[in-house]
Amino acid sequence: MIDEAPQSLTPLSLGRYARGYFASSFGLYLAVFTPSMVALSFKVKHIVPADQATSTLSAILSVGAFAALVASPLVGRLSDRTMSHYGRRRPWILGGAIAALAALAVCGTTTSPVVLAVAWGCTQFAVNAGLAATNATLADQVPGASRGKVTGMVGMTSPLAILGGTLIVNLIAADPWRFIVPGIVAVGLTGWFATRLNDRPRRTAPAGTFSIKDFAGSFVFNPRKSPDFAWMWATRFLAMFGYYGIAAYVPYFLENSLHLDESGVARTMLISNIAAAIAMIIASPIAGALSDRFGKRRPFLLLAGVIMAAGLAGMAAAPSVAVVVVAQGTLGLGVGIYFAVDLALGSQVLPNPEESAKDLGVLNVAAVLPQILAPAFGPGILAAGTAMGIGGYTLWFLLGSAACLLVGLTVYRIRAFK
Repeated sequence: MIDEAPQSLTPLSLGRYARGYFASSFGLYLAVFTPSMVALSFKVKHIVPADQATSTLSAILSVGAFAALVASPLVGRLSDRTMSHYGRRRPWILGGAIAALAALAVCGTTTSPVVLAVAWGCTQFAVNAGLAATNATLADQVPGASRGKVTGMVGMTSPLAILGGTLIVNLIAADPWRFIVPGIVAVGLTGWFATRLNDRPRRTAPAGTFSIKDFAGSFVFNPRKSPDFAWMWATRFLAMFGYYGIAAYVPYFLENSLHLDESGVARTMLISNIAAAIAMIIASPIAGALSDRFGKRRPFLLLAGVIMAAGLAGMAAAPSVAVVVVAQGTLGLGVGIYFAVDLALGSQVLPNPEESAKDLGVLNVAAVLPQILAPAFGPGILAAGTAMGIGGYTLWFLLGSAACLLVGLTVYRIRAFK
């Protein structure tokens, strides 16, 4: 378990660090969310027949999600072991962003679904490598009692990145630049964070060489020895299934169920994301600050799960664009509360203080795995909902809602922190 960072920051340096952390997270999320939430679905429609779009998108998203799943814990462990003169985190943060830009350029210019899948996998690996190192700086730099304030601020980066990505797609018609522009922004912002980060080099070499056993160990932990971490993992998995797992299909829901054309989908996504972003921006810093003030994390995550479930239930019943916007705003409110507290609590129940990046990477698998399972099972669930007569997307959103409700059960199994 980790409670205190190895070094404490003054209020001035804490604010400086938080701004850099915010910038790096925003840039990396922009690079991955712009394609995954909107641009990728349009790109697929432009290069395959319409009747193959859903299955092709599912396959591409699965490849990317698997790459992200591998990247987070693996690069986390490698980052923990890095002996670079520039520190343990800097090389992975900036290197991940540069590699992501190169892969995004391929995504934007290719006309082959196979090449697009490979390039998207590379993008996800690179972005998640950068995020693994970025998130590890929280445990390195910030005392446990102050982490809610930082994560509350950084919790806004996800909705802002989604909103920024939607704006990019609305303002830029050409597929290549819809992918390249977010990559350029990511390189600039991560570079700014890397130059400001007090990332002290590792002083002692890690024991032994990096073996196959170490590689395999990057992806696992012992739930019996670390039960709080295991329940935190389950909590994040359920919440992220409701959020990330469902989100990629919203453009197709708008097109197939509400019968919008591509411009209508893009416009509705923009309005919905504005509503969600406003709710997140209000909720996230308040929830983070209150969580620190009261010294409690679990009640906020319970509340977040209930609100997210309500938003997804609204999506399941949405008969119009107006209801979609309200439902997305409700979902955004819950997600804002969730992101404000999730990483703060997660960083306080890590099994090993010396492997914070690796353990945070394992925790991130809980956010990535739904992105693999959702595309794999999504087409079957959509078909089942249609066959049952309730509608494929209705069943899909209700499953996400149920997953979010279960957050309240799992988070209260965490005993070390209230």
